[in-house]
Amino acid sequence: MESVGIVEDRVREEVRARGIDPLRDPRAVRGVVDDLLASLVVDDEISSAAQAAFHAIAGLGPLQPLLDDPEVEELWINAPGRVFVARHGQSELTTVVLDAVQVRDLVERMLRVSGRRLDVSTPFVDAMLPDGSRLHVVIPDITREHWAINIRRFVVRARTVQALADVGVLTHQAADFLDACVRAGLNVVVAGGTQSGKTTFLTALLGSVPAVERIITCEEVFELHLDHPDHVALQTRSASLEGTGEVPLRRLITEALRMRPTRLVVGEVRQAEAMDLLIAMNSGMPAMATLHANSAREAITKLCTLPLLAGANIDASFVLPTVAGCVDVVVHLTSDAAGRRVSEIAGVSGRVEGGIVEMSTIFTSTREGLARGQGMPPHLDRFDRTGLDVRGILGRAHP
Repeated sequence: MESVGIVEDRVREEVRARGIDPLRDPRAVRGVVDDLLASLVVDDEISSAAQAAFHAIAGLGPLQPLLDDPEVEELWINAPGRVFVARHGQSELTTVVLDAVQVRDLVERMLRVSGRRLDVSTPFVDAMLPDGSRLHVVIPDITREHWAINIRRFVVRARTVQALADVGVLTHQAADFLDACVRAGLNVVVAGGTQSGKTTFLTALLGSVPAVERIITCEEVFELHLDHPDHVALQTRSASLEGTGEVPLRRLITEALRMRPTRLVVGEVRQAEAMDLLIAMNSGMPAMATLHANSAREAITKLCTLPLLAGANIDASFVLPTVAGCVDVVVHLTSDAAGRRVSEIAGVSGRVEGGIVEMSTIFTSTREGLARGQGMPPHLDRFDRTGLDVRGILGRAHP
């Protein structure tokens, strides 16, 4: 459509004249487009051309309509002609077709705002887009031929566990229980598979932290979005071209403890930083984290294994009782065609028998949904000191 090129050229010229950075100030670009439309006789072709120009200049071109769709949870590109999206957990091939040059230009545009780089020496990159979406890119020769791109969006923005209960992720009884756990200062681990909603759930749990507390979050890439009056967010940093300046997650946790937190949060535990998390928990610091695991039991098993990566002087005789004494509650999430939901909530008693950390089932999945189990959380005295009737919450009939 010839009008697309004409409108785009005029918008670009005006954006340059006004000194606008289109990726950082898309509203200003929208203003330029609106001013241009006001000076023209607008028909459907001109209107479509203006929208396409806006997407090309201030957005991500052909991908922008997909990212503007509130139902799209994730977008990924396997090859220039293979662009997929996920809606409600189900993937589908889109009609968008790019070429290799467009793919590279789009990635360059996305990384320009983040300040992160991608080259032969650094073939992977994690970054955050201006709208809060998470970008991951891998380039050849790590991939066989084409650039592989994932953009993970945050469609569900529930700020409390009660809001998640309203949409069926868990029952209101379970939500009230977890709200009480957070307020009482218990250490909570949120586990699940990829795309099971761990970060969204952790964000909702943090909505229960009292306003007087100071939260420090440590993440590889900023993903947690908190409405809390006293919150500092930290993220890792890759090494420079000279191989210096790297800030790993372990360093963030160490520095966070020097910032007077009353609540420490680790966005995702994958490696030796599990040791630093346990040390923080063991110091009496209420903490929360997410972890990839297939069940609550496997999450505890993994937490007993990952700290061993911290050094040869760390062994199971130290880690097992530390995990048993530090972790209080594990929430496990699942995701399938029916959506994301809590499948299990388990309590950790603090005891180790026969080399196994004891756990009890507080809530479990049944055919009817999430149901109350027989277990109880540890540290009932902490609930009592906070004025929370956790026995009443757990004794209440399942709604």
